Amino acid sequence: MLFSNDREALRRFFITSWRKRRDASPLEPLEALVSDVVIDHPEYHPLLEDDRALDRDWLPEEGQTNPFLHLAMHVAIREQLASGQPPGIEPAWQALLARTGDRHHAEHAMLECLGEVMWQAQRNGTEPDVAAYLDCLRRR
Repeated sequence: MLFSNDREALRRFFITSWRKRRDASPLEPLEALVSDVVIDHPEYHPLLEDDRALDRDWLPEEGQTNPFLHLAMHVAIREQLASGQPPGIEPAWQALLARTGDRHHAEHAMLECLGEVMWQAQRNGTEPDVAAYLDCLRRR
C-alpha cells in the first residue's frame, strides 16, 4: 500500500494502521512497522485520529511539515536498514547512532539526507544518487 500514487489511500493506510494499533487489533507486518513509527511521534497522534487529515495540505513554503511524508520517510529508512539497501547503509547508520546516541535522532539525520537526495533527483529528473546519499550520511 505504501507504493501508490493515491494520496488519500496512503494517508488512510497510516490512519488505519494507527487505529488498529490503538485498538490492539492484529496487524500485518507493514501496519506494524507504520504504527511503530507513529508511536515515536506522539505529536501526530491527534492528527491520525481525525479523517479531516486526508484532505489537508501542508505547505513547506509556509514552514509546514507534511506529517504523512515525515512518517513515510521514517518507514523508508527502517526498510532500508532492514534490507541492508543501499549497500553501506548499515555502517553509516551505526556511525550516526553512535554520534547521536538515540535511534530517533539518528533517523532524523538520515531523513535530512534522504530528503535532500530525493529532492535533487526530482529536480534533475534522475534516479536518486545513492553515492550522494551515503556521503551525506557519513558527513552527518
